[in-house]
Amino acid sequence: MEWIKVGVIIPSSNTTVEYEFNNIFSQIKEYRITSHFSRIKLRNVNLEDLAEMERETERAVTELSTISPQIISYACTTGSLFKGPKHHEEIIQRIEKIAKVLATATSGSVINALKKLNVKRLVLLTPYIEEVNKKEIDFLSKNGFEIVRSAGMEILENIKIGQVSPEETYNFAINVLRNVKEDYDGVFISCTNLRTFEILSKLEKEIKKPVISSNSATLWEILYKLNLNIKVKGLGQLFE
Repeated sequence: MEWIKVGVIIPSSNTTVEYEFNNIFSQIKEYRITSHFSRIKLRNVNLEDLAEMERETERAVTELSTISPQIISYACTTGSLFKGPKHHEEIIQRIEKIAKVLATATSGSVINALKKLNVKRLVLLTPYIEEVNKKEIDFLSKNGFEIVRSAGMEILENIKIGQVSPEETYNFAINVLRNVKEDYDGVFISCTNLRTFEILSKLEKEIKKPVISSNSATLWEILYKLNLNIKVKGLGQLFE
């Protein structure tokens, strides 16, 4: 059986990516897929701390390169968009230059996932504070998407984002979506530290529109770039 090693760079305070990715990889029987993580320091999800965190990217890539992964993913949404509409491309280039392997960055994965699902008008849901939400709205808008409505939970500390239960996120989403009168194509739930895998399909069934999250988009693009045609149950239309 082929062994596929996935390198993942995550904020140090992220407690969700490992849990969600490892849970899915353990269910895949066609390949032996293992995920290997390097952490870059982040305490608060604000622009100052995101900029400080990004300076550790090269160190993390160098660490992960020693395991000879097939791909390295920069699994942070706002950390790969706060510098502008092409920030994700810059990060991918920095990773590929050092590691000489395929790379992804979450904000770019989100763009590609939304395009695959033909979502042009979307509702954006985040756990972030306002200054970070504004950067994300600007990023998505400049990449061709219309934000019909956005709402944030106003959580600053990343460790606290990881403590939000899927049920809380689901209820937050439903409460926002009930008040959206404009037409929209789908929903994007941002942040790789927000647990979403348990609620994506449930939310899609409720609103009858596609729903992606930062982690579902990141995972999907990893599999896509590795040319692995694998169906994953429970993660919504993106994987169907």
